[in-house]
Amino acid sequence: MRHRKHRHSLGVKKEHREAIMASLAAGLFRHDRIQTTLGNAKALRPFAEKIITLAKKAAASDDTAKKLHFRRQALSRVRDESAVHFLFSDKVSKFLKREGGYIRIYKLVPRKGDAAEMAIVELIEADDAGYKAKPAAEEKKPAAKKAAAKKTATKKAATKKAATKKAAKKADGPAAEGAEEASESKE
Repeated sequence: MRHRKHRHSLGVKKEHREAIMASLAAGLFRHDRIQTTLGNAKALRPFAEKIITLAKKAAASDDTAKKLHFRRQALSRVRDESAVHFLFSDKVSKFLKREGGYIRIYKLVPRKGDAAEMAIVELIEADDAGYKAKPAAEEKKPAAKKAAAKKTATKKAATKKAATKKAAKKADGPAAEGAEEASESKE
C-alpha cells in the first residue's frame, strides 16, 4: 500500500525530485550554507541528514568494505563524486559528536519575482550551542536593565507629577486669590 507516501513531492516527478535533492545536497556539502525555497529546504533536510549519517557510519567503521559500501550508497543518492568525497573525508569530523539534527533552516523574506518563500539551509557543527543555551551572565543583565528602567520610570512619573502640581498652582493662583477675597468680603 502507498499510504502516507506523499511527503515533499515538490510538484515534480520522482526522477526530477531526486535530481533536485542531489544537486541541493551537493551544494550544501560543498559550501556549508545555501539559499533555496522553503519547500526545497524542508525536503532537503531529511535527505541530507541521511547522507551525513552514512558518512558518520563510515567514519566509525574499521572495515574498509563497509566504508566503501556506505560511500557508494551516498554516491547513488547524491551523484556528485567530489561533494561526497569532501563530506566523507573532511566534513564528517564536524558531526561525529552530534546525535542528529545536522541542518538548520532559517526563513527569509519572500522572493521578489514570484513571492516564493525563501530559506537559508546550513550545516550545524557539533559544538554549536543552538537556540536554547544562553550563558547565565546574559540572563542576569536584562533583569538589571528592567529594574533600572522601573527606577527611571518612577523618577520620571514623580517629576511629571510635581510639574503638574506647580502648573495647577499657577493656574489656580489668581482665581483662588479672588475667591478668597470674595469669601472674606462676605463675612
